[in-house]
Amino acid sequence: MNKEELGNLIIASEDHLYRIAKSLLYNDSDCSDAIQEAIVNSFSKLNTLKNDKYAKTWLVRILLNECYMIMRKEKKLVSLDAIPDKVIHEAEDYSDLYIAVSKLPKEMHMAVVLYYVEGFSVKEIAAIEGTTESAIKNRLFKTRARLRMLLEKEEA
Repeated sequence: MNKEELGNLIIASEDHLYRIAKSLLYNDSDCSDAIQEAIVNSFSKLNTLKNDKYAKTWLVRILLNECYMIMRKEKKLVSLDAIPDKVIHEAEDYSDLYIAVSKLPKEMHMAVVLYYVEGFSVKEIAAIEGTTESAIKNRLFKTRARLRMLLEKEEA
């Protein structure tokens, strides 16, 4: 893959990259920073891409690493247990499902976002997360069960 093809991929993936960053960082300026750093890193590390068909997966992995770096630097990892439920439920523009997904552990959260929101395959998610396909299938199964439990608890 050359730099022009990478540029085209980045332009085509702009919305996906933003949604993935937003699912971890929440703050728009942090999302922009992470995306910009991921773009710079992808151009500088283009020679590490071994197979062009995995370019989008490779780009998402770089973005995730940037998001995690921002979270570590700014210590923005706040336990949802520390936020009163009242504050979470007062958010008018979030659905019950969005709130339930935000309560999931990081691994489950990313699996849901990448699979259901971004449309990545189990194989692609396994490559992004650096794990096996069966681990991702198992994670998605457990995540659906946990979401079902969280949503039923909300209804009660």
